[in-house]
Amino acid sequence: MNLDPYSIVISLPVIILALTVHEYAHAAAANRLGDPTARFAGRLTLDPWVHLDPVGMLALVFARFGWAKPVPVNPHNMRDPARGFMLTALAGPLANVIMAAVFGLLLGMGAASLAGPALSVHLDRMFWAGLTINSILAVFNLLPVPPLDGSRVLAYIAPVERWPWWGTVEMYGPIILILLVFSGAAIAVIGPPATGLAGALYRAGVGVARLFGLR
Repeated sequence: MNLDPYSIVISLPVIILALTVHEYAHAAAANRLGDPTARFAGRLTLDPWVHLDPVGMLALVFARFGWAKPVPVNPHNMRDPARGFMLTALAGPLANVIMAAVFGLLLGMGAASLAGPALSVHLDRMFWAGLTINSILAVFNLLPVPPLDGSRVLAYIAPVERWPWWGTVEMYGPIILILLVFSGAAIAVIGPPATGLAGALYRAGVGVARLFGLR
């Protein structure tokens, strides 16, 4: 993602949508699984201003990594706390994958051309940004580093309580995450899978468009 003013203007609506839907998915999943904490906190909404963290949004614009306000979750309200917490964590990245798939389909259909020559090139860039940003967010959030969603999934499938160093990782997770991001290690790790995911969803979008005669 380039950092020229045009690219920032094109990507900003997509970033707001990606972060908002990600956090809404956490809130909706928790509420569905029996925990109304997020709903009582007013987070069960698609209003972006409820979810967005200005610093996290700017970080996503300029550093390709970002965050929103964490959704409050109390797994003890859920029927199966461990499983519910894991599914709630997975809901955010899954929402980003679904959005990336939608943008892939729009690209595969050539939907931007329907807006006419004056707008089509800008919409096409926005759709590409949507595919890329959502793919990056999905993969990034699945890193098993607290407080990312991937750490909740790891805690469910692995006996982390038996790892004497896991408590330290949880305590210093945000610092570790910042070091990974600003050292370039994070992009080295997530770049290939995020690129692969975006490419696969684009090809799937092209295939679906051709199958149904939409291209």
